[in-house]
Amino acid sequence: MTAYALDLADAAATDAAGRALAPLLQPGDVIALSGDLGAGKTSLARGLLAALGLTEEAPSPSYAIVIPYDPPQVRLPVWHVDLYRLDDPEEAMELGLDDALLDGVLLIEWPERLGWLWPDALRLHINVPADGPRRLTATVPPSWKDRWPFP
Repeated sequence: MTAYALDLADAAATDAAGRALAPLLQPGDVIALSGDLGAGKTSLARGLLAALGLTEEAPSPSYAIVIPYDPPQVRLPVWHVDLYRLDDPEEAMELGLDDALLDGVLLIEWPERLGWLWPDALRLHINVPADGPRRLTATVPPSWKDRWPFP
């Protein structure tokens, strides 16, 4: 795994980071978005979904837990998942997340609630320091090595 860091000056830059990842997605990909409340996880997810073709603003899946998007709404199937409200990793087993990977992508907010991740998950962490811009830190697995769009 290789790590990269990228400063995100504002919400537009966070959205743009999601848009840059969208054309690179392939069925079977998992993107794990972590960070504190309000860090920009949903903003990045909205940019990604918009670049995949979603015309309306994607709602946060905080209460639904899973919001699926299918063609023609988006270029390929995406399950946007928010695990914040899960109390136990066993609850995630009931969601059938592996099913999404057969022909689509998992975009997971609060992946640490799982207690585990798929080995080839692209791990993105957004940090909001008190004295500077948001910082996106990516842990890039080998399956993303040739696709990672940022220097």
